[in-house]
Amino acid sequence: MGNYMETLGIRAKAASREAVRLGAGEKNRVLLTVADELCLETEEILKENQKDVDEAVQAGMKDSLVDRLRLTDSRVQDMAEGLRQIAGLEDPVGEILSMKTRPNGLRIGKRRVPLGVVGIIYESRPNVTSDAFGLCFKTGNAVILRGGSDAICSDKAIVHAVKEGLRKEKVNQDMILLVEDTSREAAGEMMRLHDYIDVLIPRGGAGLIANVVENSTVPVIETGTGNCHIYVDEFADLGMAADIIENAKTQRMGVCNACESLVVHERVARLFIPTIVNRLKMHQVEIRGDETACAYSEDIIPAQEDDWSKEYLDAVISVKVVGSLEDAVGHINMYNTGHSEAIITENYENAMGFLDEIDAAAVYVNASTRFTDGFEFGFGAEIGISTQKLHARGPMGLEALTTTKYVIFGNGQIRK
Repeated sequence: MGNYMETLGIRAKAASREAVRLGAGEKNRVLLTVADELCLETEEILKENQKDVDEAVQAGMKDSLVDRLRLTDSRVQDMAEGLRQIAGLEDPVGEILSMKTRPNGLRIGKRRVPLGVVGIIYESRPNVTSDAFGLCFKTGNAVILRGGSDAICSDKAIVHAVKEGLRKEKVNQDMILLVEDTSREAAGEMMRLHDYIDVLIPRGGAGLIANVVENSTVPVIETGTGNCHIYVDEFADLGMAADIIENAKTQRMGVCNACESLVVHERVARLFIPTIVNRLKMHQVEIRGDETACAYSEDIIPAQEDDWSKEYLDAVISVKVVGSLEDAVGHINMYNTGHSEAIITENYENAMGFLDEIDAAAVYVNASTRFTDGFEFGFGAEIGISTQKLHARGPMGLEALTTTKYVIFGNGQIRK
């Protein structure tokens, strides 16, 4: 096992040294070719994906997670479009962030450079395979991918298309490497490839993320789970609130930016809660609420303490009634995961207070949390959504996959 993983590391490190020599035009041309190849190989990708979906259904995977695993023709087209959008973005590599001249004549600048080799451990999201390649390649990085066993057929098919695009452009195919051994031992070895991997990014459930954070000797960018809240303020447009919540909860239930928790001001709760319950029941969503919420609808079942902090990734949502904006902020900051939170309000001061006081990577006023996404933010795709506060936070696009180096120009200076 060790030799297998070390070999991948050696190959990726060598590829990363070639990647830094690629110009922006060459990288963009490769991305467009890979996008075309994904479209050409759609039929094969969908055939392999169906194998994963069939096994997932037979294993009893939740419908919301099967949906996250499933690829369709339009989703493959979206993957290709994501690569095209990345190709159209400005290349951050080489950007001079600052330049100053010291009294001794030294010119000291800070320049944006690739990270080197990026490792990604992820679950049940085949589109991550394409997105991760595109973002890493554009920023001059090689990438090692370790997907879950439930998506291995899909991942292999997508990587085949990517490598074929690289081959056509005569670029080192080791710019993307897939760990085809889906055992825990392989994942553990990958976490210890500190001589070869410069940063490791976990994408998946809380258990996977915690395991990587606790056991990796490679620096980790932590992508968090999404217990996302929507707070319906006393000054909310209730029709707008119902539309936003229905979208945020039911458009796709197995994703990290789906709404999992509602917080409702007591002054609108009596009118609003029956309305949103009826909307959500149309989608077979189970609602778990506090005592006050239960009093306003017989379709709400009593919530338990752990419901306030749970990322369901399923047709379940919690409802908490509060007496003030301060109470709402306190509840959300206590139980959220630092991902995405929203307020529905027509009151400017309340909106600004919510934006200021909520501790999360993305905070919305009068919009669905489902927009926390690299594609929607104009990044073309995303490498993940970081809920930590160092290096990167929120949807991670191109700049998050770079670091900086100082470049110093002199004319013979020596230190005295």
